[in-house]
Amino acid sequence: MKIAISAESTIDLPSELLEKYDIHTLPFTLVLGEEEGADGKIKPEDLYAYVSKSGKLPHTSAINEFQYDEFFSSLLKEYDRIIHFSLSSEISSACSNAKAAASKLNGKVDVIDTRSLSTGIALQAIYASNLAKNGHSAEEIISLSEKRIPFDQTSFSLESVDYLYKGGRCSYLKMLGVNILKIKPSIYVKEGKMVVGGKYRGNMLKAVMGYVEDTLKKFNNPDHSRVFITYSTAPDDVVEAVKERLSKEGFKEIIPTRAGSTISCHCGPHCLGILYFNDGDNHVN
Repeated sequence: MKIAISAESTIDLPSELLEKYDIHTLPFTLVLGEEEGADGKIKPEDLYAYVSKSGKLPHTSAINEFQYDEFFSSLLKEYDRIIHFSLSSEISSACSNAKAAASKLNGKVDVIDTRSLSTGIALQAIYASNLAKNGHSAEEIISLSEKRIPFDQTSFSLESVDYLYKGGRCSYLKMLGVNILKIKPSIYVKEGKMVVGGKYRGNMLKAVMGYVEDTLKKFNNPDHSRVFITYSTAPDDVVEAVKERLSKEGFKEIIPTRAGSTISCHCGPHCLGILYFNDGDNHVN
């Protein structure tokens, strides 16, 4: 049986990694005033320029049921089954739309609510891709993948909460307090929702390294096979410092990636996260 692994563009993987792991994606839509375009065609730089000029936050448009139906139906011309890894249902309606479309395709499409975002989704999809390449059945892939969802450590260090506030994910008082005190917060994904973690001060390097240390201490049973460093924008020295620290921690594959426009639209510039499975090193492959 030929099994396709798919996700939305919020998986935040570059084209070479999507090709390497044979992961198919469907883009979210971004709306910048009168301009509208697909995530990937509209770059993070475009949306930051728009915010700077207009003072308004671009809108993201969830993929609708019809778009999923077209996407899945196209894949099923080449594959027998599809396992789709969707952006957390607590964050977007995309997951429910994907499930609605899948329900009409005779059991050939399974939608997994990743309870995650960005390369937290990639961790799950890559694991599933490797299982498929190693000959596991669709049912085995789904079961093994779902068992790892609670251990998907997804978090980010933010420069500010301005974009979360503009997007309705942060209260005015919290935004005002963070800005007045010059706090750089971290955000963790817990049970599919974004929650505030630590609070840091200082320049980006100091704040990010504080966040990295706290995350490694809190989530201290990592699968060392792979970790993502995912950022909207970040100076090279900050990314290199994080890579060096993760290397010392024993991670084997350290993958820096750039967040796409949908994720960047909500986290803003100078956002960086480390993402890994926190369930030890021994897993079925």
